[in-house]
Amino acid sequence: MTRPPSRRTVLGLAAAGAAALPQLTPWTATATATTAAPAAANASVSASPLPIPDSWRVHPFRLDQVSLDEGVFRAKRDLMLDYARAYPADRILAVFRANAGLDTKGATPPGGWETADGNLRGHYAGHFLTLVAQAYADTREPALHEKLRYLVSALGECQAALAASDDPPSHPGYLAAYPETQFVLLESYTTYPTIWAPYYTCHKIMRGLLDAHVLGGDEEALAIVSGMADWAHSRLSRLPREQLERMWGIYIAGEYGGMNEVLTDLYTLTGRPEHLATARLFDNTALLTACVENRDTLDGKHANQHIPQFSGYVRLYDETGDADYLTAARNFWGMVVGPRTYALGGTGQGEMFRARNAVAATLDADNAETCAAYNMLKLSRYLFLHDADPAYLDYYERALTNQILASRLDRPSTRDPQVTYFVGMGPGVRRGFGNTGTCCGGTGMENHTKYQETVFLRSADGEALYVNLYVAATLDWAEKGLLLAMESDFPHEGDRVLTVREGGGRLDLRLRVPHWATRGCTVTVNGVRQRLDARPGTYVSLRRTWRRGDVVRVRTPYPLRVEATPDDPTVQALFHGPVLLVARDAATELVEHSLYPRLALDGDLAAVVRPAGAPGHFTLDGRTLAPFHIGDEAPYHAYFRRSEPVIAFRAADSGVPNRAAPDGTTYLDRLWSRAPFRDRPAFLRAARAVADEWRAAGRLDTAERAAVLAAAERADLAA
Repeated sequence: MTRPPSRRTVLGLAAAGAAALPQLTPWTATATATTAAPAAANASVSASPLPIPDSWRVHPFRLDQVSLDEGVFRAKRDLMLDYARAYPADRILAVFRANAGLDTKGATPPGGWETADGNLRGHYAGHFLTLVAQAYADTREPALHEKLRYLVSALGECQAALAASDDPPSHPGYLAAYPETQFVLLESYTTYPTIWAPYYTCHKIMRGLLDAHVLGGDEEALAIVSGMADWAHSRLSRLPREQLERMWGIYIAGEYGGMNEVLTDLYTLTGRPEHLATARLFDNTALLTACVENRDTLDGKHANQHIPQFSGYVRLYDETGDADYLTAARNFWGMVVGPRTYALGGTGQGEMFRARNAVAATLDADNAETCAAYNMLKLSRYLFLHDADPAYLDYYERALTNQILASRLDRPSTRDPQVTYFVGMGPGVRRGFGNTGTCCGGTGMENHTKYQETVFLRSADGEALYVNLYVAATLDWAEKGLLLAMESDFPHEGDRVLTVREGGGRLDLRLRVPHWATRGCTVTVNGVRQRLDARPGTYVSLRRTWRRGDVVRVRTPYPLRVEATPDDPTVQALFHGPVLLVARDAATELVEHSLYPRLALDGDLAAVVRPAGAPGHFTLDGRTLAPFHIGDEAPYHAYFRRSEPVIAFRAADSGVPNRAAPDGTTYLDRLWSRAPFRDRPAFLRAARAVADEWRAAGRLDTAERAAVLAAAERADLAA
């Protein structure tokens, strides 16, 4: 079956050819231009954060309550802040003004898919609104607020002009950078690329406007987005369910992003039942039902077309109580994280989900679309807010630290967001940065201005504080009068020091122990070591009355470790704690490494993988290994091939093949999984036990078993 062209492919071809609050005044189908415009301009709804659902066990802090301190994350954020400050608002608005028949002020559209005749034009403006809203919420810079106000006001003018035009849309709430044609064509099942995802584009604009209200305090933005929701309701509520189902199933053309999520969020502010009803019109029932039943039907589906639907389902559960929505989201997450996740936390090949556990088989230059990682992080966060399951944060840390942090070039630019689209996992690939006007350019702008949103979270009753990510940041929990600063060199190794700068009181401090923390986690309070059951993949709890000046120190040494792919255990990735290490190598075939025959009794890969000069860098067999979060354009290998064909130990080769069990686990895998060994006798006992297991399974004969044990006796295993 021929794979459908990705939107990036189409872009390349095109480039080659073209060098709970008071209700708002409702929008009605009979409203005129003269009544529509004042509704936007005079909206009197006060801006406020979205109401927190009763179903959330864990609550977030506002962006302005957590500030990033010096470190890698802040440096990446600052690059994007400079872009947000400098990029001309009129260029963002050009396609809207042109469509509304207004003066474009001589500005040209951004480019990429955001062109005068692009079928996705307008989407980038939505992302840019969110970028500026997040940047303002973080920094409180007046100039950013002024820019946000200018963008919203101009979009309100465009909405009013469209409603007053000689050829008005079907409803005066309509706002887009193109006529309603794409929506009309979708209703007759027109396919991509004749039309591109019109409701996806609608979602981006609505989300940006809602963020302008919630984060930026813009009242007019809420009026505009409410009008857009009324337009969507008027258009979709007249269609039969069968037609909607078919529309949402069309590749890309039926992609609707997070329409169900943004409409549900809007409903919590307006209380308008039609807004919630419209959100439910986006139910993609076939996939939703399959995920409720935990049937994996993802193979061949467009990844980012479907991931954001499940964040919307979580929000629909919050507001409707329909448990199937939440069940589906949990099951969907399990179908992606693990079975379809690459080492960096991303998913998909060429924008598509592939078969379950097809990881090694799909390594190429077009893996891990950055939009998909953005949306998997959002879904993981929503699920954690419901369940407080640390597995969601283990994934979150992986994807944020590796894919998202790696997705911004470490070089200033105020003309281009300099972010990735695909992030290849094949041998010798390079990251491509840029993406003005693309979907990943849009989510990429957002990614780097909200790093702090999950560092700290709190329990619903306010009695516990979750420390989830050990990123240098300061929490201002004004309701408790608590100012808590975390010093950290994360993602580099080192101690994490939390200091109570102001306030205190009774509080349960819950510290996350990452899944990779196999070398232990030590916690001290004011220099006194705490007796805690700090198992990897859990939280430890410090319940006490805190006082100003209290210091908590968390030590979690980074292990060097490998992770095998599920479909080929010989294809592996190397990590230093949470950090994916990539080999600096341009070779187009997987490089091979042998590790076990060089290990000492402790089984530590540090015997083979040696520190290099720069922080977090290592060498292995003469190749430099670098943290993947460094944003450069050098070729790399994220995976290597494990080559240990013979059972051998230090200075002792048995000559016996290193045969594998049906699950791909070899004799050496099984033996070294028991490390560290207390002493040589412990090692020999383990070698004998595994040899007996392999002999009983027919993977060793009597002579081979003896040869393996003789080699184990001869091995030089001193550290």
